[in-house]
Amino acid sequence: MTHKEKALAYFGRKFHCSQAVLAAFAPECGLTEEQALKLGACFGSGMRKGEVCGACTGALMVLGALYGQYDKADPESRLRADEVNDKMMAGFAKVCGSYICNDLLECEVSTPEGRQYCLDNNLFTEFCPIMVANAVDVLEQIIAETNSEKG
Repeated sequence: MTHKEKALAYFGRKFHCSQAVLAAFAPECGLTEEQALKLGACFGSGMRKGEVCGACTGALMVLGALYGQYDKADPESRLRADEVNDKMMAGFAKVCGSYICNDLLECEVSTPEGRQYCLDNNLFTEFCPIMVANAVDVLEQIIAETNSEKG
C-alpha cells in the first residue's frame, strides 16, 4: 500500500487529516501507529482554529522526524529542517491554493456554523481527502529531492 493509500485509509476511518498523513509515514519516522496517531491528534482542522491545514501539518511532522535538528552542535540540520518546511508550505500552497484551512474550506471551521457548512457541503468527506492526498504528494517529492541531495 502506498503512503497516499495509507493516509486516505486512515482519513476514511475518521482520523484527522494530520493523523492520517503522519501515521502513513510512521515506520519511516521511527514511530508506532499509536504514537503517530496520538502526536497528530491535535492538529486537524488547522488546530481546530482553521489555521494551517492539518494535512500540511502532518507532513511537516514527518519532515521534522526525518530531517529535524536534535543536536545543538549540528546547525546544518536546522537549516535543512527550515528548508524542507519552506518547501512543504510553498508546495502545498501552490497545489492547493493556500495552506490555511479556513481559506481552503471557504468558511470559519472553528465555529459551529462553519463546521455545519462543511458537513452540509460534504467538505470533510469529499474535499479534505484531496488535501490529504496533495499533502502526501508534495511530501514525497520533498523527501525524494532531499534524499537525492544528501547522496
